[in-house]
Amino acid sequence: MTRPLDRRAALRLFAASGLGLGLAACAGPGGGSSGTDSGSSPSALATSGTVKGTVSFAHWRAEDKAVIAGLIKAFVKKYPDAGVDQDISPSADYQSTALRRIQGSKTGDLFTAFRGAQFEQIVKAGVYAPLTGADVVGKYQASLITPGATKGVQYGLPYQLVFNMPLANTDALDKAGHTSAPTDWDGFLKLLDDLKSKGYTPIAWPGGDTANAGQLLNTMVMNNAPSDDMFTKIESGEYKVTDDWFLKTLEQYGELTPYFQARATGSTTDAVTQLFAEGKAGLLAVGSFQMAGVRALGAKFPFDLVAPITTTAAKAKYQGVFNTTFILGVNSASKVQPAAYAFLEFLSDPANAGTYANGTGQHVTVQGVFNTTFILGVNSASKV
Repeated sequence: MTRPLDRRAALRLFAASGLGLGLAACAGPGGGSSGTDSGSSPSALATSGTVKGTVSFAHWRAEDKAVIAGLIKAFVKKYPDAGVDQDISPSADYQSTALRRIQGSKTGDLFTAFRGAQFEQIVKAGVYAPLTGADVVGKYQASLITPGATKGVQYGLPYQLVFNMPLANTDALDKAGHTSAPTDWDGFLKLLDDLKSKGYTPIAWPGGDTANAGQLLNTMVMNNAPSDDMFTKIESGEYKVTDDWFLKTLEQYGELTPYFQARATGSTTDAVTQLFAEGKAGLLAVGSFQMAGVRALGAKFPFDLVAPITTTAAKAKYQGVFNTTFILGVNSASKVQPAAYAFLEFLSDPANAGTYANGTGQHVTVQGVFNTTFILGVNSASKV
């Protein structure tokens, strides 16, 4: 789930991250710590001891493999008696099988988790070695790591700061006559019409990819919903998908249909990323996590983040969404805990986190990291 962030809070956030913000604030549903019972009691974390042995690092980002491999080489140079093997699964598989695989430390001395249900499930199973009180926690921006905590205990550290907003080819937008982001629904539809008239596919949407097809929903509901925790309240039954605000969102999805690429409901993320990277689409409806993929395909054009504003400018509270995920944790059953913790500390060092951020195109939650891959700017003439 995404988290609420008003314009002023966003500016503070991005300043702390070494980023400016041009399109205003991020926001969205959910975000608090879980109330999940921790179930079994995990063992205390071994933060000291000889750093030796091979650490299994379980995660789902195959696209980060080379960058992480480079960091592992530097880690091994610092700790010659230690090593790290990456155990990588596709994200969909990781969501369904990670707990079974990491429980008992079959793999994943250091592992990642998705925020929300998977994190809560792993906490309940007692797999996390609690990090509360460990020095590494202080390396992170406190406001961004709450999805890795529950009942006052920090079990994991969300490493990635993700903006669940469409990427925009700003060259295409310029050619369509739009030099600033639309501030209302009519303006957004006008942008799409103008992109279409210039021969672009207005929105490249991965409708055939379950993991990414729903990314657009985050921004479609952010200004329609009656509260920021709308998805949590749908799950609890307090809100329903037959409520007026949700039906309005579905109607607006219908209005977007003519602007998607052909056969959109069967399109993969790879296919639409290629379409966007070739300069044939104005918007790519995924999120900031796809920036590196676009650049890897050879795209040279500048891009930014542009979210649909589904209401009037006067009623719009938010202009985007963000969340933190890729929750790093140490396995309570690991036989090489000191080495696993040492690698967690290594990844959390600002210099190394910066290497990861710039090498993968990801933003991170570690304090003092300046990401040079994608920098948003604040307009000097802005009235806000």
